[in-house]
Amino acid sequence: MNRRAVSTSMVLGAALTLTCWPQLASAATLDGASLSALWGLPFAGVLLSIAAFPLVAPAFWHHHFGKIAAAWALVFLVPFAFVFGAGVAFGTLIHALLEEYIPFIVLLTALYTVAGGICVRGNLHGTPRLNTTILALGTVLASVMGTTGAAMLLIRPLLRANDNRRHVVHVVVFFIFLVANAGGSLSPLGDPPLFLGFLAGVDFFWTTTHLALPMLFVCAVLLTAFYFLDSYYFHRREEERSRFLDPTPDSPQLGIDGKVNFLLLAAVVGLVLMSGLWKPGVSFDLLGTHVALQNAVRDVALLGVALLSLALTPRAARAGNDFNWAPIEEVAKLFAGIFVTIAPVITILRAGEAGAFAGIVHLVNDPAGRPHDTMYFWATGLLSSFLDNAPTYLVFFNLAGGDAGSLMTTGATTLAAISAGAVFMGANSYIGNAPNFMVKAIAESRGVRMPGFFAYLGWSGAVLLPLFLVTGWLFF
Repeated sequence: MNRRAVSTSMVLGAALTLTCWPQLASAATLDGASLSALWGLPFAGVLLSIAAFPLVAPAFWHHHFGKIAAAWALVFLVPFAFVFGAGVAFGTLIHALLEEYIPFIVLLTALYTVAGGICVRGNLHGTPRLNTTILALGTVLASVMGTTGAAMLLIRPLLRANDNRRHVVHVVVFFIFLVANAGGSLSPLGDPPLFLGFLAGVDFFWTTTHLALPMLFVCAVLLTAFYFLDSYYFHRREEERSRFLDPTPDSPQLGIDGKVNFLLLAAVVGLVLMSGLWKPGVSFDLLGTHVALQNAVRDVALLGVALLSLALTPRAARAGNDFNWAPIEEVAKLFAGIFVTIAPVITILRAGEAGAFAGIVHLVNDPAGRPHDTMYFWATGLLSSFLDNAPTYLVFFNLAGGDAGSLMTTGATTLAAISAGAVFMGANSYIGNAPNFMVKAIAESRGVRMPGFFAYLGWSGAVLLPLFLVTGWLFF
């Protein structure tokens, strides 16, 4: 960016701040029933950009995705300021950033940094048994260190173990199904949608108890299917010939670099637990948004953990993982646009039948207003497949009432359906969950010819959709 652009941005930012400042303390709370559905267009624009640009203009997207996300945020904020006042628009922006975006991206950054400092050295032979074991291990770890952390920890050792095999695509695809998605079902650390629910008041261990059976069913079926599919490929004639040409032969000297990060990972878990269990009743009013003390302490401490990881991790560990900031940078920029533009959508949905999205309310509820849990599972899931599962979870969480206390009790099956739909079906496409893209990029950098967007849909349609039909029938 040249100096003139920087100066222009600073002037515009200063002008907006000065314009809004006198009105910040008294920014009005909007009634969702008064908002038109057109206010949801910038949100749709962000999500469609994420889906379309990597396909039709990948080079342009790679260099300008942050600018595109920022442009959509401005497409929402500027007209919103003209219609409702600069103070309301600025208050909406601050609320989206402080209440939702910053806690979300701080946790993801901490997990990404800590997991990126754990490097598994050595190489094993990619047999069906070993591959299934690695996928099962990643599935378990995903709820502890997040789908992003578990995926970044294990994808490279898995690829090294199979670098002498001709048929590897199915290994990576099932890795995305299990480690990057379904495995993160059991805690707010596991997957971004569940962390957003935790921020909204859902108890830390609620998902552990209410999603355990659906998660075990889905993961057991996928691991069994993978084992038999991998065994079929492993024993093919051309596969047997290729195993004699291993570019990285088996190494008995297995080990782990960066072990200090396991302690830091425990610190991340402890900090998230602390923010859910410690309720001092103290909050700070920051430009109209109330920030609870426990959440502020958690986020500052998580940043400290990330910095400690960078300082204490041996360079060899991050070098062995090819660690860089590009994946988390992309997530940070895109989700900033998502969290800003989703604000009016959530406000409208909270209005229920009085809002502009009453049709969606009628789709997932019966005429008496009772929820169709199966419809919540499928509606959340299918939209999570293409709109990213974190904001989709927020949409249906608020559509179901948005009150964590009632949803955890009288609405427990509905909340479980929303949670399972968002987490499980984030695997249906590359854009359903942030780690999907990361895993695809790493696999391709190692020479794996990953399926394109629609070819991947073929995999998920053949494997996942029948499984989810049975899951919905059994549990929701």
